[in-house]
Amino acid sequence: MVYLIYLLIPLLLLMVSYPFSMLYHLLWKVASTIVPPIRNLEKKKKEYDHAKRILDLVCMKIKEKHLNDRDDSFYEGPFLEAACRNASEVVNGILKIWPQAIRCTNKNGHDIIQLATIHRSEKVYNLIYSWGDRMSIYRTMKDSSNNNMLHLAGRLAPSNKLKLITGAALQLQRELQWREEVKKIVYPASMTEVNIFNDTPEMVFTKEHQNLVKEGEEWIKTVAESCSITATLIITIVFAAAITVPGGTRQETGIPMFLEEAGFTVFAISDAISLFSSTTALLLFLSTLTARFAQEDFLSRLPRRLIIGLCALLISTAAMMVAFGATLFLVFCRDKMWMLVPVCGLAFLPIAVFCYLQVPLMIDLFQSTYISMFGKDNHNNSNLDPNDMRFFFGK
Repeated sequence: MVYLIYLLIPLLLLMVSYPFSMLYHLLWKVASTIVPPIRNLEKKKKEYDHAKRILDLVCMKIKEKHLNDRDDSFYEGPFLEAACRNASEVVNGILKIWPQAIRCTNKNGHDIIQLATIHRSEKVYNLIYSWGDRMSIYRTMKDSSNNNMLHLAGRLAPSNKLKLITGAALQLQRELQWREEVKKIVYPASMTEVNIFNDTPEMVFTKEHQNLVKEGEEWIKTVAESCSITATLIITIVFAAAITVPGGTRQETGIPMFLEEAGFTVFAISDAISLFSSTTALLLFLSTLTARFAQEDFLSRLPRRLIIGLCALLISTAAMMVAFGATLFLVFCRDKMWMLVPVCGLAFLPIAVFCYLQVPLMIDLFQSTYISMFGKDNHNNSNLDPNDMRFFFGK
């Protein structure tokens, strides 16, 4: 008997420890998927700190060379290239040791704020704007082709800048935001000035962005059409559910059978919310499809309709699943409370899928429409790509 106990003890320990070992392996797999992104963030932070140190050392060397040789051409190229790359910390570091760099121009006669406008470098633009002492020069500044600041803002942004923005409509919105921002620093007469090609800023913007306007119209119509179909299906489902209530009605009075149940109250409220919000979403998407799609509409009107429509569609989808879950509980699970958990889990699944697929678009729309990228003191929050250091100062 004693030997049998000795044989059973390891077996019992194995049986007890097996679930814990499985849990350990599961947690290890989860941790292995989470730790690499954290390590990447730590690596990026170290690279950023190293790049900052390199920048400080290079700026010190530039200062020493400038004091000894009085040669300004050594850092004119990196300074202007940093403006094109949106590397505001490089620009700020050079300006601290050589304020005269703000007057540097390239071979086409473009200075730093003109290059920031052409290349859509908002951080550099905010940094130079905060100086303020050259605003009178910027208002009347022109390049070799007689283009003022509005002409430059009317050019199409480089492709590497446009591809960072989701969808052609938001890309056009960003271009319009740049034009509206530049309008604030120029004189009103600049809006009607012509360049050597006899084009006004409005004509330049229209020519450069005519393809983007068409692509933005197609993008918005595609989103609105797909969401309109979804909203129509939800309206059909929740309206039918409101007519044929769960459990049926009493033949004598027509009152629902489950009227006194708390689950029926949840069903009625969520079904009504779903119906009203989906109808609102459908009307918004239909108004979007019938819009005129002018350039100015992409600035705020069309994105605002998409934001409200997508939010209403999300609310209607969530309320519809709550109503469906309440119906399942009333009809099948009244005496089986344990079934409430799987019903809620299954009802949450389509809501989670919708959020996973559509919430990023909603966030992009909201940030692009309501959060301005132009600030007057944002250069302290700028990001420096460590990979650009070698390019800036490797010449």
